Amino acid sequence: MNKRWLELSVGIMMVAGVAALVALALQVSGGNMSRNAESYTITALFDNAAGLGPKAKVTMAGVTVGEVVAVDIDPNALMAEVHMEIYGQVNYLSIDSSASILTAGLLGEKYVGLSVGAEEDVLVDGDVIEDTQSALVLEELIGQFLLNFGDNK
Repeated sequence: MNKRWLELSVGIMMVAGVAALVALALQVSGGNMSRNAESYTITALFDNAAGLGPKAKVTMAGVTVGEVVAVDIDPNALMAEVHMEIYGQVNYLSIDSSASILTAGLLGEKYVGLSVGAEEDVLVDGDVIEDTQSALVLEELIGQFLLNFGDNK
């Protein structure tokens, strides 16, 4: 009886450990087990997406309000076309909202930051954000600094 109780408790601990590892993996990857059923897709055009990819966060005031679904190239405008899925409860983004590609920390992950405008009309499924600010590319900034530093000598 004592041996059976020991085997049962070890089994329960193993199952709990595997469940904890799955939960930790989902938390670290930014995923979740349930998809938000109510959502809408908006698009923004950027001069440079600079490493932004699918599953990147879309935030407003530091709060996650969606995620990047795809990053493509617009063949007509020759710009990066970022498709974002916004949670359904965030139904107050005005049509003059702006989008910026930001970096978490100095060399961290890229994400899209939204700033709400002042218009009363709101974005709906399929709308395009016109006011955008592309990502700052650290390599370009260093190159410009070195070029300017070399010209001053």
